[in-house]
Amino acid sequence: MSSVERNTKEWQDLDVAHHLHPFTDPKYFDTKGPLVVTRAEGCYVWDSNGRKILDGMAGLWCVNVGYGRKELIDASHKQMQELAYYNVFFQSSTPPQIELSRVLAELTPGDLNHFFFTNSGSEANDTIIRMVRHFWEVEGKPEKHIFIGRTLGYHGSTLAATSLGGMQAMHDMGKSLLPGFEHIMHPHHFANGNGQTREAFGIKAAQALEEKILELGAENVAAFVAEPVQGAGGVIEPPATYWPEIQRICKKYDVLLVADEVICGFGRLGHWFGSQAYGIEPDLMPMAKGLSSGYLPIAAVAYSARIQKGLQKGGLFSHGYTYSGHPVACAVALANIKLIKDDKLIELVHDETAPYFRKRLNEAVAGHKLVGEVRGAGLLAGVQLVKDKKTGELFDAAENVAVRCRDRCLERGLIMRAVGQSMVASPPLIITKGEIDDMIDILIASLDQTAKDMGLA
Repeated sequence: MSSVERNTKEWQDLDVAHHLHPFTDPKYFDTKGPLVVTRAEGCYVWDSNGRKILDGMAGLWCVNVGYGRKELIDASHKQMQELAYYNVFFQSSTPPQIELSRVLAELTPGDLNHFFFTNSGSEANDTIIRMVRHFWEVEGKPEKHIFIGRTLGYHGSTLAATSLGGMQAMHDMGKSLLPGFEHIMHPHHFANGNGQTREAFGIKAAQALEEKILELGAENVAAFVAEPVQGAGGVIEPPATYWPEIQRICKKYDVLLVADEVICGFGRLGHWFGSQAYGIEPDLMPMAKGLSSGYLPIAAVAYSARIQKGLQKGGLFSHGYTYSGHPVACAVALANIKLIKDDKLIELVHDETAPYFRKRLNEAVAGHKLVGEVRGAGLLAGVQLVKDKKTGELFDAAENVAVRCRDRCLERGLIMRAVGQSMVASPPLIITKGEIDDMIDILIASLDQTAKDMGLA
């Protein structure tokens, strides 16, 4: 039965009866049904009531080229007709998977010229855990098995990826923190700077890695994993001094560096990858989301020549997924990359829309009474909500200030995301300056209303 044959209330009742939503308290739907999205085009989605909504989150950080792109739809249809599915087990490959590997090798930094395909960022990070531990075993150092991540880091929601990340609520649910995973502080100057300059704090936050390595013993540490800019943790951009120091420490102690590009990759920061924006030289790099702009599930792990040489000595690589390198997903990813190149979206973000986005945020939003900080990079933004602008005092968590603001945005036709006590945004790379203006206007009106809701008008 199609969407036109049910009204919104019917869709909502069916959803509540049968569907468990990710990262949502099921009791939320006792009083409020889900937003039912029925179609999309460009930077907009429409709900089941016909309301047009500006998608300030590009789906889930992923619809980089916007909705309804015929080039991607046609690529899917053509590949479906030729070869709808074949696996990459049995020493087999398909032309789209082979070609995508070649194209990615041209885009990735350094010598990250080898790829293992998965279906999600979570699977990509699970793969990295197994690959890295296997690599060190082959190198005769099986004791190097511990992974170090960061608090508020997000690397997926499978059991292993949950442990790799630093989200306490995820660790607490089902006692999901596995052994062999450690975490250091996240480099958020506003929250953790304690009066230091950004530059000094960047060094201090990076040196927390060295302290943790020495505590655990470098002979036991396999890898450090971090996003160039933390996304789901609240869009936390580290100070300029942070990544150079992290890189120095990893090289000093022979700890592999994993740059999680699931959100930052494919133009989000005005470069093909966030690692290029910060001069990071990773040994391994998971990618997903923008790889296909969310049109089909696909992800990959890029890894270096050093890792490849180790794997070649290691015998059977006992790991894989039924849909690894799915030919239709690979065909769509190829069409997506071609579209990014043809439309010069990387250059557009770097030279025009990202600078304009940041200018408008700083001019129009940063001064609001409810805003303590505007942060981020490229087309990633975090807006920190505060109870007292002068002191930086936060609201009580139970007051749900960001959720209130998120709901006010949606009422006015804008999707943003509430993360802790911050509002975050990640619009499609095709967003225009006029659409950025609309986005900012709605956000300001929603902040005004939220201030009234919180008794701060």
